[in-house]
Amino acid sequence: MPSPLIAPSLLSADLTNLAASLDAVRGADYLHFDVMDGRFVPNLTFGPALVQAVKRCSDLPVDAHLMVDDPDGTVDWYIDAGADIVSVHVEAARHLDRLVHHIQDRGCKAGVVLNPATPVEVLEDIVDAVDLVVLMSVNPGFGGQKFIENTYAKLDRLARMLDAHDARPIVEVDGGVTRCNARELAARGVRMYVAGSAVFGAADPAAEVEAIRAAAGQVR
Repeated sequence: MPSPLIAPSLLSADLTNLAASLDAVRGADYLHFDVMDGRFVPNLTFGPALVQAVKRCSDLPVDAHLMVDDPDGTVDWYIDAGADIVSVHVEAARHLDRLVHHIQDRGCKAGVVLNPATPVEVLEDIVDAVDLVVLMSVNPGFGGQKFIENTYAKLDRLARMLDAHDARPIVEVDGGVTRCNARELAARGVRMYVAGSAVFGAADPAAEVEAIRAAAGQVR
């Protein structure tokens, strides 16, 4: 099994001291960047200028998760700012196939994101094209929420779909991820773990990154 990828969510970081927050998780694999527009989700967060600032302070690749009403019109902002992965919600994209290929043509990995109540079956006609499939394990909009247990069954259904298509995108889970559930997620095919409050709320964020990685890596 490929090694787990840990992506601390900057939504939970101390942005008053961005450089220190980034330094605390320098051993991670990605930085997860939650873009919220106040319309698709009831919160307003980061724009492309902060992606540029993060890229100046850290060598880690940026995983930009667009929780916005108009991903078709805004993906280029984040690609131009330096994002390495851009993931868009199937619930928001008007022309998902075209958007996925546009992101890839711009040199980024393209991900598709499903909200908790969105069935994995909506991916049937796009799963062969994407680089990542992201399952939200909380309702998007705020950090610090409790993990939705139904995510496990949803991951099982996703695994069967991927096997049927012989498709191997990175499977990412976003929300409520901790060292306590990482092993169970890994057993269901998850490779990338987005953890916000579990990492930045810990006394030692660097150690928590490694604890999640170790828990996920116990599955072979």
